[in-house]
Amino acid sequence: MNLQGKRALVMGVANSHSIAWGIAKALHEAGAELAFTYQGEAFGKRVAPLAASVGSDFLVDADVTDDASLDRAFDQVAERWGGLDILIHAIAFSSKDELQGRFINTSRENFKTSMVISCYSLIEVARRARPLMPQGGSIITLTYQGSNRVTPHYNVMGVAKAALESAVRYLANDLGPEGIRVNAISPGPMKTLAGAAIGGARATFRHTEANSPLRANATLEAIGGTAVWLSSEAGSCTTGEVVRVDGGFHVLGMPQADQL
Repeated sequence: MNLQGKRALVMGVANSHSIAWGIAKALHEAGAELAFTYQGEAFGKRVAPLAASVGSDFLVDADVTDDASLDRAFDQVAERWGGLDILIHAIAFSSKDELQGRFINTSRENFKTSMVISCYSLIEVARRARPLMPQGGSIITLTYQGSNRVTPHYNVMGVAKAALESAVRYLANDLGPEGIRVNAISPGPMKTLAGAAIGGARATFRHTEANSPLRANATLEAIGGTAVWLSSEAGSCTTGEVVRVDGGFHVLGMPQADQL
């Protein structure tokens, strides 16, 4: 699965534990040239040394809630590279205060914020990436099983991820005739900055590890390898999919017998 000569824009790296970073490392190891977005100076300072470690000095400030910011970001990509082969969308947000308690208490404002940042942003970046992919390409986003199964403390993010997965299917259909594939990777719980914001994260991590068929949670390497496959010629006929990388946890109807 060779990505030599491919150019990838990675959106959503927060630190070295980020899923986006695991994907970026795997793309780099497969030969891809990388660019990274960040939002604000503080995140820029975190991302810069990580980018340098994979030979990249191409960092772009981008705020997915600001059209002008996104326009500038993709203009910079077009100016420097002329085109794009791979887009990694690893962006989601919801108020931490509403990722606990009851879903019925979700506020209107946080519902809108969660949907815009976690779902609509994929549509926004896909629209801007499309003209940079005249020979086709691969767009990959990240989701979670809380999209289709009630998961404690996930609340409005489950609804946002369900919308995101639907957007993947519609974008795949829209962009397929142009050779652009759109897929989502669905890992199990991960020890990331985003995951830590969800109440009961440690208990959820332990539960899935103890009960998944492989008795293991996903690793950054496994997720990165899946992204490489979806970005390579090996994934050239896969689009509109939600690819689960969760140790098989999604197949279970109830916990393992020794965990009951």
